[in-house]
Amino acid sequence: MVGEGWNRNIREHDPSAHAEIVAMRKAGQALGNHRLVGCTLYVTLEPCAMCAMAMVHARLKRVVFAAYDPKTGAAGSVFDLLADPRHNHHVEVCGGVLADLAGPMLTAYFRAKRGR
Repeated sequence: MVGEGWNRNIREHDPSAHAEIVAMRKAGQALGNHRLVGCTLYVTLEPCAMCAMAMVHARLKRVVFAAYDPKTGAAGSVFDLLADPRHNHHVEVCGGVLADLAGPMLTAYFRAKRGR
C-alpha cells in the first residue's frame, strides 16, 4: 500500500478532498511521482467525475470499487468516463465487488450522518 485516504472535504474546506484524491495524493508523495503507473485504487463507492478524471491523469492502472453510485457514478453507472475512447489512457474498472455488503453499509452511514 502506497497511499490511503478518506473524505476530508468538509473538515478541510476542500471540495476536491474526496477519499480517492487524498489516497492518490499520498501515493504520489510516497512514490515521488504524479504518475501512479501500475497502481490499483480500492474504494467503497464508484468514483465521481472529478475522481475518475484524476485517475486518468494519474495513469492509474485499475480501480476496484464496491457499490455503484446511481446519482454521480462516473465509472459505468451514470457516466463512463474511464472507458471513454477519446482519452489517451484508460483505467481498468472492476465494479460491484462486495456491493451487497457495501451498499447497505454506505446507505446506513449517510443516513446516520444526515440525521435521518
